[in-house]
Amino acid sequence: MVFTEFSFNRYEHNDVSFLNLSLLSAFIPTFFMVSITPGMCMTLALSLGITIGVRRAMWMMAGELIGVGVVAATSAVGVATFMLRYPTAFEIFKYAGGAYLIWLGIQLWRSRGKMAMPENNAEPSTASRWQLATQGFVTAVANPKGWAFFVALLPPFIDSDLPMAPQLGALVVIILTLEFICLQLYAHGGRTLRKALKKGGSVRLANRISGSLMILVGVWLALG
Repeated sequence: MVFTEFSFNRYEHNDVSFLNLSLLSAFIPTFFMVSITPGMCMTLALSLGITIGVRRAMWMMAGELIGVGVVAATSAVGVATFMLRYPTAFEIFKYAGGAYLIWLGIQLWRSRGKMAMPENNAEPSTASRWQLATQGFVTAVANPKGWAFFVALLPPFIDSDLPMAPQLGALVVIILTLEFICLQLYAHGGRTLRKALKKGGSVRLANRISGSLMILVGVWLALG
């Protein structure tokens, strides 16, 4: 790839060949503060941390990260603008995803379903890895605020004088890394709460807390 002398001289102290490190270093704390703020995906991670633990919640995180990557990448190239302008199909997908999460929350509230903690030493019926990953993916992709957020956030951190693809790649890697760290923090918080409730014999309460959080995410997704 050929760079002009002007571009090279301008960024030789601030980039690694084709990345503006000044913009990247500003993006990291900005996105971390946004990511750590409670939202649908973080609430979902907290809920699953309570009921199925961090290890199995990793499958949800994998689906969620794929969804976030899709949203971030397509937002950067303008697909999100089209989707928000012609939202009919997107709205259907959003409502369906919200309804599914509400149904899961109701099941958890009743201590039923594959994500509930078993009561009275009953054998647990766990959700499959595919179900967990799909749940995470749908929550990430069907969030209209996520699309709008990336459309607004990414452009200020992209240097128009440098190649687009490497910058987008670096931003997406940073986004996924920070998102994963925050998901882990919330899931571990849920696991800690789970242990405290189990010690007190409050398995049903743990299921109801998790179910309430799941219903909240579903309503948030459908009406957001």
